[in-house]
Amino acid sequence: MACIIFAYWYITGRERPNPFVQHGVNLAGAALLTVSLLVNMNPASLVLEFFWAAIAIWGLAKAFRARGKA
Repeated sequence: MACIIFAYWYITGRERPNPFVQHGVNLAGAALLTVSLLVNMNPASLVLEFFWAAIAIWGLAKAFRARGKA
């Protein structure tokens, strides 16, 4: 949970946040929460974390493509 809170604080507090930090921390947070959810199963939250991780991976892919074009 701390990773997700940090990522939200980071993008709110920065004029131009680094997408690798933003999406990387979101992905780490989703992965850690998924591990927790596998121990204490909550299917609805597990689905939410799947989508959270998928969006973070999509954001990282976009950032890598944009860096390659620059």
